[in-house]
Amino acid sequence: MSRYRPPRQKSSPYITPEGDRALRDELHYLWRVKRPEVTQAVSEAAALGDRSENAEYIYGKKQLREIDRRVRYLQKRLDELTVVRQLPDDQDRVFFGAWVEVEDEQGNAFTYRLVGPDETDTSKGYISIDAPMARQLLKKTFGDQVWVGHEEHRKCYEIVDIRYVGAGEQ
Repeated sequence: MSRYRPPRQKSSPYITPEGDRALRDELHYLWRVKRPEVTQAVSEAAALGDRSENAEYIYGKKQLREIDRRVRYLQKRLDELTVVRQLPDDQDRVFFGAWVEVEDEQGNAFTYRLVGPDETDTSKGYISIDAPMARQLLKKTFGDQVWVGHEEHRKCYEIVDIRYVGAGEQ
């Protein structure tokens, strides 16, 4: 069996100002706070002697690798991202950054915000612009219906509200 994995599809290079700030804060924390702490712990564990059986040393080295991997990813990803600060001209349509309230056939309401893939958080209602639901919602307007899902499990949603958050609002 081969270890080949096809390359992942490129995700959208967009991010909200809040998402950009969160990624930059994470990068700063990992590089300026967490990594020095772990490096100090590893050097103290290394001073204790035999490193081959020193669990603190082995675990610390593993933590450093994970931190370094995440730092490299964040640095590379932040260079690729485009921060979308400007609201769209036509705010009656769904575009990146919009809060969209939809209602299903049973009358259940759901509110989503279309954000970049790096800031997706379903507990806050943030869905990736690349998600099937978001792709169906793009460029739709109030009262439009969208169908999401596969043939046997398709659901219909109607857009009942579209709003955008201006600079400084939440």
